[in-house]
Amino acid sequence: MSGIARILLARGGRVSGSDAKDSRTVLALRAQGAVVAVGHDGKNLDQLDGGPTAVVVSTAIREDNPELVEARERGVTVLRRAEALAALMLDHRVACVAGTHGKTSTTSMLTVALQHCRMDPSFAIGGDLNESGANAHQGTGGVFVAEADESDGSFLYFAPSVAVVTNVEADHLDHHGTVEAYVAVFDSFLERIEPDGVLIACVDDPGAAALVERAGKLGIRVRPYGRTASGKGSAKLVGFRPHGGGGMATVELDGDTVEVEVAVPGEHMAANALAALLAGLELGAERDGLLEGLAAFGGVRRRFEFKGREAGVRVYDDYAHHPTEVAAQLTAARPIAGEGKLVVVFQPHLYSRTRTFAAEFGTALGLADEVVVLDVYGAREDPEPGVTGGLVAEAVPLPTGQVHYEPSFDRVPALVAGLVGDGDLVVTMGAGDVTMLGPEIVSELGQKA
Repeated sequence: MSGIARILLARGGRVSGSDAKDSRTVLALRAQGAVVAVGHDGKNLDQLDGGPTAVVVSTAIREDNPELVEARERGVTVLRRAEALAALMLDHRVACVAGTHGKTSTTSMLTVALQHCRMDPSFAIGGDLNESGANAHQGTGGVFVAEADESDGSFLYFAPSVAVVTNVEADHLDHHGTVEAYVAVFDSFLERIEPDGVLIACVDDPGAAALVERAGKLGIRVRPYGRTASGKGSAKLVGFRPHGGGGMATVELDGDTVEVEVAVPGEHMAANALAALLAGLELGAERDGLLEGLAAFGGVRRRFEFKGREAGVRVYDDYAHHPTEVAAQLTAARPIAGEGKLVVVFQPHLYSRTRTFAAEFGTALGLADEVVVLDVYGAREDPEPGVTGGLVAEAVPLPTGQVHYEPSFDRVPALVAGLVGDGDLVVTMGAGDVTMLGPEIVSELGQKA
């Protein structure tokens, strides 16, 4: 939501809004000229003289939200976030990055790579770039790069000329209902690609590979990437090795063997870089400039973000909130931990997701040496009887003494500080307010030392 506000402000629009609490995002929007209230109230529609001509709402806003109710009573146009974003894309060449996992990182990589090619794209991303600290920008070029959210099917408002699909794996069943319905919305996304457009997809993922086959039958041009990629226009990953704090990928591309350096860890991040490379080439950028940009990519806030080091313990924060994401990030963190213990503090996100994937979460968390599970961050959902973080903790295949279910948020920093020692690595993980624990853990470690 803040990204749309940033772009509207940059285009000279008057913007007001509200959030549940103050934050650095709210402060940044105020500095740009937005009027932002803390707390939701129907009177907030009068923050600007004359009131709003439109009210934009996120998927997290319930139907009984007082501002949404007031807007409808006044007859003010109400737009979903994706509708507003689609309107901002008009008169641009659009690149959309979709998929169950990796959307934010891939969109961010593509944006930074294009910036290194001096293309100055407009962009809207679901996370803040570490380079600029922003999640959106009104560029001077004719390209618009956007993260495309499939969680509620709203990416069907977009009409990209370059469409990236990182993977297709069951998620957001609270909205879609069934796996089949979730997959079907990606088929509908294919139909939104412009007639002369292209689909870029990771064929190592079964869901995305099946999508590629269906795209071919529709006559859509495809550029596959991954270890199993082949054919014209593909980017085949033939090797990957850890390199510094990131990795180095060896890629066969257009008859050449290319080294692609990424500054963030994990082969999954190298795969995201291949998607960004192909998308950049489709948008007209030069390969060398794109490679330089990918090597310089500094990451995204909350994507294995370093929070501090105390008493020889390194603390990171990550947004992973699906079993596949958890497994991928813990696998990437393992070589960084070295001989130290890998400790994960995990907060399940949504009661429906926890109920559906508790066993899979447990298996993924078992890749760590020590696991702390918090209670569920409900977000837009009401609690469900019997659905707690304890379901996940019980499914972790580690000895009992290495798995800790701690429902009390305030007790976690001291608990973690008591589990770790010099050389260990801690990752706080999840899509909720678990992100607040990283600095508190660092502080607790300092006091302990």
